[in-house]
Amino acid sequence: MPEQEAAGHQETPAQEAGEFLRRRREQIAQRWADAALFRTVFTVSREEAVEAGRAVVEALAAVAAAERVEDYQADGFTVVREQLARTAASRVRAGSTNSQISAEVDALRPPIIEMLVADLSDRPAEHVRDCTTALTVLMGTLRLVVLETLLRAGQELIDRQRLQLLEVATPVIKLWEGIVAVPLIGTLDSARSQVVMETLLDSIVEQHARFAILDITGVPTVDSLVAQHLMRTVAAARLMGAECIVSGIRPPIAQTIVHLGIDLGSVKTRASLADALAYALRQQGAHIVSHEANGAGPR
Repeated sequence: MPEQEAAGHQETPAQEAGEFLRRRREQIAQRWADAALFRTVFTVSREEAVEAGRAVVEALAAVAAAERVEDYQADGFTVVREQLARTAASRVRAGSTNSQISAEVDALRPPIIEMLVADLSDRPAEHVRDCTTALTVLMGTLRLVVLETLLRAGQELIDRQRLQLLEVATPVIKLWEGIVAVPLIGTLDSARSQVVMETLLDSIVEQHARFAILDITGVPTVDSLVAQHLMRTVAAARLMGAECIVSGIRPPIAQTIVHLGIDLGSVKTRASLADALAYALRQQGAHIVSHEANGAGPR
């Protein structure tokens, strides 16, 4: 009867691999501390490398105990994702590629496979093979976790840089006291429109601007979506106490707006940035003079 109960509670290869990881945690962490993935990151203190390796081993043991060796989203990996992200990011900053980092993670596998085989030397060959297979799959999943963390961090970096580029590509220029302008160049999509609005509103507050000019001379096409973005920006500027002027409406764009049936009746428009600036200056009481061939005259 006891033998039957023992057989009924026999550990699976994955669970036995997890038990091995828990039992040999310290030895594995010590060996991993000298591996490239940890050694090149924790250069000041070897103990920090050991501690990081220990945390990863504990996570692997938890995943194996749950028999989720193929699941890169297993709960056990949650506690080490941040650690792995910092480690991988440090390697990236040092110039390592994703392929090199993947190879460094894979290099962690042979030492623990050797240790597992040594621990199971008195067990049947088939059982040893099953356990080493489970551990190999688990280490492959760890590599997937690291790569996924790298890709996510890379995408977040790309998103931040894209936002920074949008901000750089959308400068707000102070043309005169109380007058700011945003010269738009290129396609105006939802993301960029949001940046335009936020940047413009911030400048209206900082510059105490009474007039804001949106110059769309460099916008190749205007469709209903672009028009909606412009209308929202104009409305937001008006709520901030500034009058918004849209300039640079070229003949093809004017025809498109009419064809689409877009009503810009509530929006002050001017043909060029110069005209918009002249209007804003006049509204502020400035007297504008243009230099003509026969002398100067009021504009």
